[in-house]
Amino acid sequence: MKPGIESAISHYAISWRRIAAMIERYWYLLRSSWPRLLELVYFPAVQMLMWGFLQLYLSQNAGFFARAGGTFIGAVLLWDILFGFSVSFLEEMWSRNLANLMISPLKPIEFVLAMMAMSIVRLLIGMVPVSLLAIGFFGFNLYGMGLALAAFFLNLILTGWAVGILVSGVIMRNGLGAENLAWTIMFLLMPLTCVYYPAAVLPPWLQVVAWSLPPTYVFEGMRALLIDHQFRADLMVEAFFMNMILFAAGVTGFMLLLRAARRHGSLLQTGE
Repeated sequence: MKPGIESAISHYAISWRRIAAMIERYWYLLRSSWPRLLELVYFPAVQMLMWGFLQLYLSQNAGFFARAGGTFIGAVLLWDILFGFSVSFLEEMWSRNLANLMISPLKPIEFVLAMMAMSIVRLLIGMVPVSLLAIGFFGFNLYGMGLALAAFFLNLILTGWAVGILVSGVIMRNGLGAENLAWTIMFLLMPLTCVYYPAAVLPPWLQVVAWSLPPTYVFEGMRALLIDHQFRADLMVEAFFMNMILFAAGVTGFMLLLRAARRHGSLLQTGE
């Protein structure tokens, strides 16, 4: 093989060893700090308990909510899947370590893959205990959804990755002054993704916007499963293809913003 071709292949080849090293780094950071572990469980648990007790009260006073048992709790548990990607990235920004990573042999795509893998680890640490609390307090078994849960999880994690990757690029280009985007953008989308209510309650013009967001399909599918006992595979397929487009746009945006950050020296100026 010609040296030029070998050089090009090595330039674009992904090193799973470097990705594993980054995951191990984030794991040590997480494992060594009990406040970090606690916050992974704290916020989902508080939300689940609040909405769970509200639904328990409503179910005792309204026939519809008695029939739609678990929709609020299920929505809360699934909603938390959308969060977590940007935390590992922000830790690099807070420690002023991002520039060091970007001048190391670590490729940007390897950095992104490591953060994706770590977001799943963080999600499992937070979600599993809270889902067990839901069983103990309200008798709601998230895992009783079966294979449908896997479809819900896949689509929501893809949306979370797509948005998180793009937001990380924006923060990298603009510094920690844009940090709040990591926490607020999903909450801004919450009313449009119809987490706690069907899309039909929105005005017609806003329904068009809602159905352009993949999470809307997941939460509509969850309500169909819990209320009508029907798994809407068509909704999951549509959401998956939309997520593929969104994910590709997120990665492309991250790479363009990284290039702009390098050109403007933003990697060395990560303050506000």
